[in-house]
Order: sequence, then structure tokens, then C-alpha cells
Amino acid sequence: MPRSTARNWFAAATAGLLAAATLNPVPASAADAPYKVLVFSKTAGFRHSSIPNGIAAVQSLGSTNNFTVTATEDAAAFTAANLAQYQTVVFMSTTGDVLNDAQQTAFEAYIRGGGGYVGVHAAADTEYSWPFYGTLAGAWFASHPAIQQAIVNVEDRSHPATAHLGATWTRTDEWYNYQTNPRATAHVLASLNESSYSGGSMSGDHPITWCKTIDSGRSFYTGFGHTEESYADANFRNLLLGAIRYTAKRVDGNCAAPVQPSGSVYQAEAWSATGGVQVANHAAAVGGKTAGYIDNNDWISFTGVNLSNVTGVTLRSSSAGAGGTVELRAGSTTGTLLGSAAIANTGSWETFRDVFTPLATNTSTSLFLVFRGTGSSLFDLDQLTLTRSATTRQGEAWSSMSGLQVAGHAPATGGQTAGFIDNNDWAAYTGLSLATAAGVRVKWSSAGPGGTIEIRAGSATGALLGSLAVANTGSWDTFRTASVALVPNASTTLCLVFRGGSGSLFDVDEFTVFSA
Repeated sequence: MPRSTARNWFAAATAGLLAAATLNPVPASAADAPYKVLVFSKTAGFRHSSIPNGIAAVQSLGSTNNFTVTATEDAAAFTAANLAQYQTVVFMSTTGDVLNDAQQTAFEAYIRGGGGYVGVHAAADTEYSWPFYGTLAGAWFASHPAIQQAIVNVEDRSHPATAHLGATWTRTDEWYNYQTNPRATAHVLASLNESSYSGGSMSGDHPITWCKTIDSGRSFYTGFGHTEESYADANFRNLLLGAIRYTAKRVDGNCAAPVQPSGSVYQAEAWSATGGVQVANHAAAVGGKTAGYIDNNDWISFTGVNLSNVTGVTLRSSSAGAGGTVELRAGSTTGTLLGSAAIANTGSWETFRDVFTPLATNTSTSLFLVFRGTGSSLFDLDQLTLTRSATTRQGEAWSSMSGLQVAGHAPATGGQTAGFIDNNDWAAYTGLSLATAAGVRVKWSSAGPGGTIEIRAGSATGALLGSLAVANTGSWDTFRTASVALVPNASTTLCLVFRGGSGSLFDVDEFTVFSA
């Protein structure tokens, strides 16, 4: 996928420097307290010729990193008493049904009680009828194309298994497609750029290495490792070492699953499906990640969304690119348009701003965000917050005011507006809940110079919650609406303060405050 020139240069430079610095295995783990690792390589289906290479690689890592290795294909090793001596268990390209019911029970108890699991490559092609194993591994194998070169996007470069890698990693392997996307339940460390090879079938979001916690236990899976040559590759060996040390609890790493849609707040990178979007790392983002590298016509979607009671959405975004538009649609990328928001350049990829837009309700339970613009890397999307209540007030129904008069306009709601507005006039409205305020939509008309509406809390000099530019609409009877995001506030009084040049600036027909 195309990316901005600046980010391409940075990623390439970083990758080159780190690659030059990581030709040898990481030595720091030699100081670990001694521990034991069990390598299990039983196969009841396809058998990989690389299994002996994988076992030898783990044994070699153990000899220089203070752990001993027991390699077996005997499932009788899976008893509570025997497993208790091992800090982690490596499933080295296992396939098929390899454990009986009693062995499954022992292994599940071992994991939940604090044991470790490292799944390598065909470990995802194992134990399809055992639900716990699906949870442990994170996803089951579906298919694969021919062995070929691909670009790996390293999403987390702080985890001990991937800290030695650059932002991208070009390597040759057999690239698994998975039956489900593990991103919702696991912390993705690396994913495939599906545009860099042929045969990817995961709609552009293709995790290939991930980790998670299960009760007191730790799990790590990597799709790498089909080829015999993989186990002589220093970068892959270091990844295996980091996985073993992490699951054996000799080192910590962030393996928390992404924040999932809950209530009204959705992390953009926790999408249900995507077309073209990749996860981007940003320190200033909520959770440190965004939906990024967004190009024209890319999209993300979220399922299980109650659109029947939505009233609006706040989008948090950043951009050092051209910016663009987010279309919010029901059910599909071509579904009913519920609303749209313009996303502007914010000055840098680490500078985030909120944009609010009202939404129409819909009976669908799938929300699609379709991105439009010119060029590549338009903007990054951090999160979206749906609002589910709205309160409308007529402009002329103020609680107190300064300088205003009621004006009659036939096209206005109720036939009246707050009118004859001059610079520094204001109107206050009580009894509004601003603690959960997300945005406001204002309806106005102007045959004058227009101006700005400041939305303040409590009084005309209270905290500024947002501001909205209102332009000449062509006549006093031609009304337009515009919206702006608001900062929540504990006050229950909203004050509109009017700024501009001389003369009657504009009339305000009504405004609607949207809240979660």
C-alpha cells in the first residue's frame, strides 16, 4: 500500500539500522534463572520437513540462554505432574488431533494455572475439535498459497519477540490464511502486507504473529517457520527466543487484546473487517495505535453496532497528509449513507483532533467507514464515539441573554429565531447535560457578514467547549446547518457567544446538543 514519503523514508531508514544491528542472537537472556522447555512435535496430518530444524534451533537457543529442552512426540507427556516441571511448551508444527481428552484436560489446567504455550506455524493446523485450543492458539489454519516472498509489517517493536526487528521485514515462507482474524482477542505483533504477495485472503488485515494471556498463562503464536531455512535465520531465531522467554515468564511484554467496541466508544484499529487499512503506531493515540495508512476507497467496519438509536459520531484523527472525508454507511461500503465528516491536515501524525457529525438512524447492525481523498496516506483514525441522545433548543428560547431580539422568519422552526445578533451578544440555556456532550449542530441564516459562535460552559466567559464559523447564507430566510465537536463539562448551562464584525451578523434558529 502506498504511504507518505516521510513515513516511507523513516521506516526504511529504521529497518536498515536495526537489521544491521541484529545479525546475532540477543545475548541478554543468558542471565535468566534456569528453566525447562518442552518441545512437542507430534503430527497426525501433514508433517513438515522443517520440524528437526525447529527442534535443533530451540535446543541451540537453550544452550546459550539458560534453559534445557526436552523434545518429544509422545502425548503421554501431557499429565499434570509432568507438565509442572516446564515453564513453557512449544508446539513445533504439530498437525491434527494429537491429544486425547485426559491430556487436553491436563494441558488446559497447566495453561490456566500459569504455564506457557508457543505455537509455531502448523500449530494452527491442530486440534480443530477442541475449543480451548482454538482460544489458546488464537486462530485455526484455513489455506495457503505457494511459498513466496512477502513483506511483514512489525506492529509492535517493544515486545521481546519483535524488539530486534525493523518496521518491516521481507522474508520467504509459506503464508497461512486463517479461518478467523485473531486481532479481536489477541495482541498482534506482526502482520502481512497482502499487496506484497499473491494468495492472501484476509481482506488486507492479515495477522501472522500474536500473543495473549489466558487466566494466569501466556500464549504466543507465529505463522513463520514452514521452511527449513527459517531456523537458521537470526531474526526468526531471536523471535523464537523472545516468545519462549515471554511465555516462560522470564521477561514481560504487552499482550493485552485491543480495546473492543464497548458501549459507544470504538478503537478504530479494532475493526471487524477492513479493506486496505493497516495498524499504525502512534504514541499520542489512545492505546498507542490507529487505523492508518489510509488511501482513497479504503474502509473499515464494525459489527454488532446498534444503529437504531445513534444520533451522531465523534471521530478522532490525525494527518500530515492531504486529509479527506469519512463516509459512515450502514451494512456495506455502498450501504445507506448515514453521515460524513471532513478530516483536515492536523500538522503531524501525532497531533489528534476531534470532528463531530450527526448520523441518521438505521436498522443495520454493521457500521462501515469508507475513506475518500486524493493521494495516499490521507489521515489516521484513532477512535470513534457514537452519541445516542440529542437535545434540541430553539434559539429564541434562551434562559438569559444580552443584546438579542426575537426575529420572525417563516422558514424557521416555529417561525422565529434569535436575531439581530451583533458582536459580543450572547444567549444562555439552562438544564442541558454537558457532562457527556460530544457535539452540537447549529441551524442559522445570514444576509450579513456572518461570524463565529463560541460554545461556552456556564456563562459568556466560561470554559470554551467549541466554536463554529457561520457564513452568509444568501438571505435571512435561507437556513443552513453545521456541526462541531464539544469538550464535555460539568456545567448544565450552555452559553452561545457571538463574534464578528459590525451590524447584524446572523440569526440562530435552533441548536442540538448530542451526548453519549
